[in-house]
Amino acid sequence: MSDYDNNNRNGNDDGQSGYEDVCFICHRPESKAGRMFKLPNNICVCDDCMHKTMDSMSQFNFQGMMPPFYDLNNMTGAAGGTKPPVQEEKPEKAEIVENEEKPEEPEKKEKDKGTKAPSHGFPNISFINLADLQNMGGIPQRQKIKKKKEGTPSRPVIDLKDIPAPHKIKAQLDEYVVGQEHAKKVISVAVYNHYKRVATGTMDDIEIEKSNMLMIGPTGCGKTYLVKTLARLLNVPLAIADATSLTEAGYIGDDIESVITKLLAAAGNDVEKAESGIVFIDEIDKIAKKKNTNSRDVSGESVQQGLLKLLEGAEVEVPVGANSKNAMVPLATVNTKNILFICGGAFPGLEEIIKQRLSKQSGIGYQAELKDKFDKDRNIHSKVTVEDVRKYGMIPEFIGRLPILFTLDGLAKESLVKILKEPKNAILKQYQKLLELDEVKLEFDEGSLEAIAEKALKKETGARALRALIEEFMLDIMYEIPKDDNIGRVTITREYIEGTGGPVIDIRGNSLQRIEDLNEVKE
Repeated sequence: MSDYDNNNRNGNDDGQSGYEDVCFICHRPESKAGRMFKLPNNICVCDDCMHKTMDSMSQFNFQGMMPPFYDLNNMTGAAGGTKPPVQEEKPEKAEIVENEEKPEEPEKKEKDKGTKAPSHGFPNISFINLADLQNMGGIPQRQKIKKKKEGTPSRPVIDLKDIPAPHKIKAQLDEYVVGQEHAKKVISVAVYNHYKRVATGTMDDIEIEKSNMLMIGPTGCGKTYLVKTLARLLNVPLAIADATSLTEAGYIGDDIESVITKLLAAAGNDVEKAESGIVFIDEIDKIAKKKNTNSRDVSGESVQQGLLKLLEGAEVEVPVGANSKNAMVPLATVNTKNILFICGGAFPGLEEIIKQRLSKQSGIGYQAELKDKFDKDRNIHSKVTVEDVRKYGMIPEFIGRLPILFTLDGLAKESLVKILKEPKNAILKQYQKLLELDEVKLEFDEGSLEAIAEKALKKETGARALRALIEEFMLDIMYEIPKDDNIGRVTITREYIEGTGGPVIDIRGNSLQRIEDLNEVKE
């Protein structure tokens, strides 16, 4: 048995010097546990666990497990537990066996104190075979913790020169996200200031506070897509967590620290890189305080209270590669001081709270405001205040740690038409690329785009409805076109979307032909 230093000195490293050794018993990494003892089959045990194990073995009462015909001072039995040959017992030996369970006399203890421990094996005792742990010794790649380079001064992971200006961030977001001008401006400035804070630390001994964000908007308006695009442009680790699965510690569900575990996995188990990442907690409205309940609110207010220390900045121990600390996996310490938290939710029912606040002055008369004045306001969320969010069920301590509050507008017909054709990875461009592989050109006239947007508005699920609609009417086209190699172009019309006609098919080398339907007119 040799320790970690001797193994490295002898060149017995396992070839994965970029990762820390993890104790097989307590699952602490080398940076926390200290010196490691390396056993065969890539098993590492820390100094504390090794001493505890040896102390436990030294205090074990092996004498009580011996059969009465064994003599601890002169053992002749085999390790397999076979009975030794019968020998003529001497009186003093018999006396020891007879008085085996009686307390020994003081002079007997002094006499036996200097006797040497027997070198023979114990009967009926099988010790652990290290070869059996061959498959257990290795730790999966996702549960290994990267080493920190020793001797090099700690420097920020993000360089101040690499941070794009807010207008450049917004310009890049414009290529992927349509509309939401106010939201893109707010998030660009907040992210720029946050990473200036991460890169510089302090400026003239003035500590810059963290700018966590809370975004509110109806479903399908682009909250998650905006954060995904932002993280891809900045090239920083991003973890997207769902607040619906979070519960208070000790209950079934994901622990609150599991959001940091996902960020650590996104950073390749590199703690320094994870400490400058972005965590997006979606469906944050699902952890609002439950009203009129007498049971313990383990997935509501308790989760908000547990998230307070993460939002503010604290050192938390998180399991590597698992959601629970009770799992047999190593633990890593992550400081959340420089992690940017963005919370988002649709907050259904919040518009009623906003309307109630705005219509308090309603009355009777020619100049009085009516109660139904804001019923048809699509962007009612833009008038939200912190008081409205508190009434919805978010505790004041939680809202106070999310200083930047902004909203996303509901999508109108014009916005849906732009979403269909303008972004770099627009839905229509995806289908055009698919048909290009069949050497067929796909086109959409303006009437068809407006018809798709009108149908999507009726579903009231935002931009998510566009994909479902296009999948529906493109099914027959994607099925029929590969049958005929003479088709060169397909133009989708408004009549085809509304089910009263068919697309325009252009046969190669011939004039345009209007085909009323591919197989039958869609009902």
